[in-house]
Amino acid sequence: MTTATDVNQPTLQPAAPGSRRMSLPVLLLVIAGALALTSIVRIITGADGITNVSQMSTALELAVPIGLAGLGGLWAERSGVVNIGLEGMMILGTWFGAWAGYQWGPWTGVLIGIIGGALGGLLHAIITVTFNVNHIVSGVAINILALGVTRYLSPMAFVGHEGGSAKQSPPVDSLGQFTVPGLSDWLTTLNSKGWFFISDLAGLLGGLVTDVSWLTLIAIALIPGTWWVLWRTSFGLRLRSCGENPIASESLGVNVYKYKYIAVIISGGLAGLGGVFLSLVANPFYLEGQTAGRGYIGLAAMIFGNWMPGGLALGAGLFGYTDSLNLRGGSENVHALLLLGAILLAIGAIWLAVKKKYVSAVITLVVGVLAFLWYATTNEVPSQIVSATPYVITLLVLSLSAQRLRMPKADGLPYRKGQGK
Repeated sequence: MTTATDVNQPTLQPAAPGSRRMSLPVLLLVIAGALALTSIVRIITGADGITNVSQMSTALELAVPIGLAGLGGLWAERSGVVNIGLEGMMILGTWFGAWAGYQWGPWTGVLIGIIGGALGGLLHAIITVTFNVNHIVSGVAINILALGVTRYLSPMAFVGHEGGSAKQSPPVDSLGQFTVPGLSDWLTTLNSKGWFFISDLAGLLGGLVTDVSWLTLIAIALIPGTWWVLWRTSFGLRLRSCGENPIASESLGVNVYKYKYIAVIISGGLAGLGGVFLSLVANPFYLEGQTAGRGYIGLAAMIFGNWMPGGLALGAGLFGYTDSLNLRGGSENVHALLLLGAILLAIGAIWLAVKKKYVSAVITLVVGVLAFLWYATTNEVPSQIVSATPYVITLLVLSLSAQRLRMPKADGLPYRKGQGK
């Protein structure tokens, strides 16, 4: 017999079949192993740029909007609502953030940008929760609507102001940055030594303490904050129960509609904050098209992270790093990463063979050999490949991690109040 206390039990969140949640020590060991392999590749190829402080700092800056979009998707989907509209909500965040920022200051722009994204989330909630429209259709419609609305408003809001045009806002004042005195210089010096692993670790840590925006700190804090709210509070438990079994949740007195609305509005606000980051930190102005599909990549990062904040952060970091290759030594660095990819594929083939998945092991090994041959027979990769690298990595990572994923059971499913009676 089901009792009111059952909703407080962790059985609402079963593990994916055949998978185990990675513990923190194991996760740190995996990160250290990946960094060690990267260090070996750096030494062999001479591509010092793949782990220097500037590269890591740029990667962090590019990972933040992806991570915020993914975090928005996590909130929505944990309540059972698929949010393909993250891209449109980011667009609203970029526009409203810059529009308010150049008039009333950057922090006001942050607030208004969050509200702009949240309005997109509210619209998505009305369409999907109240009117029960297909979630994918609603999300695509919001993406199109956001693009159309901002394109319509831009000439009226920006033309005639200094630095503004029909596709670009006037510049916005900086939110400010900080660098940890002493530590940043020491890590930069250590990174320049070129030592195995130590210099690469210094580059990674140096990127976290050098020219970091205050908004970056807020974004990083939202990762553990989301985990605590969703997994350590009764509010979070009720919200997640709506994404697992809304009928059972309703029978235990949970107002499913309310929690879905709250989650999707927060989702839009977080995506809007990601858009604000693009128009106030990455660039000090709004520019039409500047989201460049990051809402979709954020959704991919969330899926890669198995609908968990920690995994989402790793996915955002990976996609942000590959995106940063476009800006700093792209051709040389991507060429070096071909060797790293070949090594990782060889390790993956060995692991699959140990698991007795021989066909998958052979395919993985063949792809690894092809990657190595590409590296060995060329000195650089075409610029088109560099630009496409983040999207290729997105597809590759999702395809390799698909077997261990488990989305919330009721994610995307239609729900009507009282349908369980």
